[in-house]
Amino acid sequence: MGKITGFLEFDRKVEEYAPVEDRIKNYKEFTIPLDSKEMKDQGARCMDCGIPFCHSGCPLGNLIPDFNDAVYRGKWEKAATILHSTNNFPEFTGRLCPAPCEEACVLGINEDPVTIENIEKNIVETAFEKGWITANPPETRTGKTVAVIGSGPSGLAAAQQLNRAGHLVTVFERDQKVGGLLRYGIPDFKMEKNVIDRRVKVLEEEGIIFKTGVHIGVDIKADALKNDFDALVLCGGATVRRNLPIEGSDLKGVVQAMDFLAQNNRRVDGITDLGEEIKATGKDVVVIGGGDTGSDCIGTSIRHGANSVSNFEIMSKGTPERPEDQPWPFWPMRLRTSSSHKEGAERFFSISTKKFVGDKDGNLKGLITSEVEWIKQPGQRPLLKEVEGTEKEWKCDLVLLALGFTGSEMTIADQLGLKADPRTNIKATAKDYMTNVPGVFVAGDQRRGQSLIVWAISEGRQAAYHIDTYLMGTTSALPLKGEGDLPRI
Repeated sequence: MGKITGFLEFDRKVEEYAPVEDRIKNYKEFTIPLDSKEMKDQGARCMDCGIPFCHSGCPLGNLIPDFNDAVYRGKWEKAATILHSTNNFPEFTGRLCPAPCEEACVLGINEDPVTIENIEKNIVETAFEKGWITANPPETRTGKTVAVIGSGPSGLAAAQQLNRAGHLVTVFERDQKVGGLLRYGIPDFKMEKNVIDRRVKVLEEEGIIFKTGVHIGVDIKADALKNDFDALVLCGGATVRRNLPIEGSDLKGVVQAMDFLAQNNRRVDGITDLGEEIKATGKDVVVIGGGDTGSDCIGTSIRHGANSVSNFEIMSKGTPERPEDQPWPFWPMRLRTSSSHKEGAERFFSISTKKFVGDKDGNLKGLITSEVEWIKQPGQRPLLKEVEGTEKEWKCDLVLLALGFTGSEMTIADQLGLKADPRTNIKATAKDYMTNVPGVFVAGDQRRGQSLIVWAISEGRQAAYHIDTYLMGTTSALPLKGEGDLPRI
């Protein structure tokens, strides 16, 4: 795969970013693509490693050495076919996935790993540019109807796979546009929304029906929908936000990250009826939470023109290197610095927020923290301990809570009589993705809890396989993970 000595000849190289002073003036994507020669060299770095552990690192089971080799040889259309055989939406994962495949790359044991994610993005962008990605509706229809609830990555993947099998698929989305958190949770500077729109256009041309502005469980009762379709698949995501239950959490200025991000995405989209404005302009902002959502809040706040942006993380500061207790090829909890972090935020680790401070009118004016340490105990979870004498008061006008999600909203589950686990994930086994109610399936974060976009697509694809089997008694049209797919883009 690739060039036999490529990993010895070429260094890892990824897309550069536009200068900070330029990119923070707008919400456009700001990466600078590599040229074709540079991409060929990056594909050449893929080793003939014998056992490609990148396969196991990828929840989709992408055929990574195969498309790397095709890029190295200049066979871009072949690369696009290989990539789409296991991944419905590489334009999403190529921008947003944290690339567990790269952490599992054999070359990464002692060198910089292959730039798998960036190669993936370039393959699909080339395919769109060349017109290779076109609608490919099924030749025959089964007459079976499936309702997909939720149009995030798991819902879209399930819908496309089921449509390929010939079923009549309708996707219901409670927001006004398709995409779920891809549209309303991911800032445009990470993925412009025309990337979603062009793919949805292809899906519509393939015969998938999208009904937006329809809240299942509210506008249409879930049990009524079940009577109208032969099968349902719930792909609504884990949307219940985690709160910070401390004194002052009800002050004006303490805001959930997703409220902040979703409103800004609508603003960028030209929507003017946004309700009460949430902006960071001229404010001292504290983002609590060190993950991707926190990073997105930082980049958005800086583009608003915040006076200052601080990022609090309760976990200890990681190291750039792989920790000793997280050996290759496992995913390491190392220090990760995003493009937003580099735009002007100050990061603080091992810090816990104890109290929000307000003025007499109920407006946030500051918060109080203390430093913490994690005490490791053999065979047990680390114990969090506050460091005495480290209390500190911080001035801030806006706090953004980027603390993740605790599970699914249960309206639909309750109406259908579905069982859930203690984390409000809807129960369904990986064996067939079916809930305790026959004909009702679940996939994505709503089944497994908050996770990665690449897992969401994988879940949607796997659920579609089992739904097709349920409807038809068997399936020859759809693959299970690791079995490849129809040779289509």
